Amino acid sequence: MKTDANKNQAIITVVGQDRPGIIAGITTLLAGHQINVLDINQTIFHETLFNMIMLVDLEACTQNFDKLQQELEQLGQQLGVDIRMQLTAVYEAMNRI
Repeated sequence: MKTDANKNQAIITVVGQDRPGIIAGITTLLAGHQINVLDINQTIFHETLFNMIMLVDLEACTQNFDKLQQELEQLGQQLGVDIRMQLTAVYEAMNRI
């Protein structure tokens, strides 16, 4: 059930080859826009494939959502990973069975 508490939350997913600095790069960008990480789950598959999902709070975000998506995509290119962000409501609707 969707509540007002999660209306300003987003899901960020990250997939790619593991290397040092992925989490640091992403969290630095988020902190720079006053975005709080509420939950994070990260796994390395087959010793090389990095996979992470983050729940973030956009309540105090200082950046426009679309621009933030672009910044994350550009950062992903620099880090060699695919970074995507969706509002929690969109993510939940897409993953509802």
